Amino acid sequence: HFPSKRELWFACLDEAWRELQAAIELKVAAMNETSGLSDVDVAEQSPWANPLLPNLWLQGVTEAAEDEEIQAHVRVHVREVHDFVAGLMREHQVAGGIPADRDPDAEAWLFLAGGLLRSFADRLGGVLGSAEFAAIGRERRRWLSGA
Repeated sequence: HFPSKRELWFACLDEAWRELQAAIELKVAAMNETSGLSDVDVAEQSPWANPLLPNLWLQGVTEAAEDEEIQAHVRVHVREVHDFVAGLMREHQVAGGIPADRDPDAEAWLFLAGGLLRSFADRLGGVLGSAEFAAIGRERRRWLSGA
């Protein structure tokens, strides 16, 4: 069904993104049903609970050193994820859920970095536990909501 392992990997990456995007959209819907970001339990609903996408990113970065096609695909892919998250943050700024002084582009990069941290911890085991990830989630939520 796929002409190469690279094409299979691209398909896996794209599917992992679709799954993460759906998880994020569910989380956003939950935020919209409550009074905003401060009421969402980040630890319980973290989009990074399954680090498949950042694990695939790490694999791609490892392979990309020797493959320009992978470099290009991962570059476009990571930018697409960033732009989606930054767009959501801008929407929440307009709605008053995120203070206007927060930089949506920088926050989107921090979101992606959180996924990479989750993947890193997942691969090494024991670096960060659920309590530490919950604390990180609470602090990010507190900062973003201005609470």
